[in-house]
Amino acid sequence: MILVAEQLGQQIGVTAACRTLQVVRSRLYRSRQPQAEARPRPTPSRALSTAERLEVREVLNSEQFQDLAPRQVYAALLDEGRYLCHWRTMYRILAEHQEVRERRNQRRHPSYSKPELLATGPNQLWSWDISQLKGPDKWLYFYLYVIVDVFSRYVVGWLIAEQEQAELAQLLIAESCTKQNIQRGQLTLHADNGKPMKAKVVTQLLVDLGINKSHSRPHVSDDNPFSEAHFKTLKYRPDYPDRFRDPAHARQWGQSVFTWYNQQHYHSALGLLTPASVHYGQADLIVAQRQQVLQTVYTLHPERFVKGQPVAPQPPQEVWINPPKPDTCLLH
Repeated sequence: MILVAEQLGQQIGVTAACRTLQVVRSRLYRSRQPQAEARPRPTPSRALSTAERLEVREVLNSEQFQDLAPRQVYAALLDEGRYLCHWRTMYRILAEHQEVRERRNQRRHPSYSKPELLATGPNQLWSWDISQLKGPDKWLYFYLYVIVDVFSRYVVGWLIAEQEQAELAQLLIAESCTKQNIQRGQLTLHADNGKPMKAKVVTQLLVDLGINKSHSRPHVSDDNPFSEAHFKTLKYRPDYPDRFRDPAHARQWGQSVFTWYNQQHYHSALGLLTPASVHYGQADLIVAQRQQVLQTVYTLHPERFVKGQPVAPQPPQEVWINPPKPDTCLLH
């Protein structure tokens, strides 16, 4: 910009050129001055030698002083009858080595990668979790184990027990895989980091069945959104009991609610189709029938559809857990 202002100034004057290009005139004048070569700053004669600076750093990082600030070290050394340098110099020496921070060796938390899982059809990606159901008395709970197909939202397996046990989860996963005829390498099973989810017996079962396992990041609640949303749907129903009398009562409720959820619940994320219709390949036929109904109504009363011919909602073609962010380079 300075060069352009210089060239334009030869035609219309420096003041007018700088005003037009919004360039400060002093910058233009300064650019005309010969630039002096930068000379290295001389080292003062009173400066610490390299060996002395190394000694100061070693003292600061020693086991005795590594958890103290330079001011504290300065005072402690004086009490010991030693003087190395001023505490300001100590700070400068630490800054040269990026050590103005916690200098003790500390445990570093591992870096957990975000699970990015894709399903383009049923029985490719399952999510499972365990939720508490209130029992007849305070502090008494029953435990609901549920496995949900992420693509279709179909509940492929569930059970209710009086305790959390990895062996029960192992049994449920094995039975669900048998019912759905899961082949080796076909399925990914996603869960959070609960004890049953990471238990050795469950891990070994997944290895034996050829199932890929995936876990949420620690302390990240929305890495397992489909199971969490599913439990909320069940527990916010008007007929959800405040408490269950016994396991038999809970299983009776489960039989009713899961039949409704799979067969009758028009899921908003599935284009208002039921999980069973999507899971078992009936979605295209149902959408075509709905479109035919809408076409008939539109033919009879087109004036009622101000936005044109209505289109029946479609189920998604792919479902993600943590979809990858678009490449920002492609957006420019």
